[in-house]
Amino acid sequence: MIASFALVLLAQLAGEVVARSSGLPLPGPVLGMVLLLGFLVLRDRGPAIVPRTLPRPLTDGTLERTGRGLLANLSLMFVPAGAGIVGRLDVLQAQGLKLAVVLVVSTLAALGATALTFVAVSRWLEPRGERGTER
Repeated sequence: MIASFALVLLAQLAGEVVARSSGLPLPGPVLGMVLLLGFLVLRDRGPAIVPRTLPRPLTDGTLERTGRGLLANLSLMFVPAGAGIVGRLDVLQAQGLKLAVVLVVSTLAALGATALTFVAVSRWLEPRGERGTER
């Protein structure tokens, strides 16, 4: 589990390095997750030599179990944000309606982007023989 968690953190660090050095307008953790996705695709669909050269924790499902564990505790990440909101209730009172509109619009945009990304990635990862066939 430690090796898998270290891989997730290294992917985030690599994404942060790429974002800051290239000046891309994307957050480092997002780029890191794209790099991690590329690694996983290479691991699962790459040449046969790749899985043999990787350490065991990265090929035996430990990475996936670590990811599930992080997702199960994702709600803990919202505690500091909630405490920050309570600390700035004056801003919430003065700008509440504007913040609510921005929150709704950004949530809808994120849902749309997520759906489009899911469709694109599922088509990209679909085996070539199954494209165009009905399920």
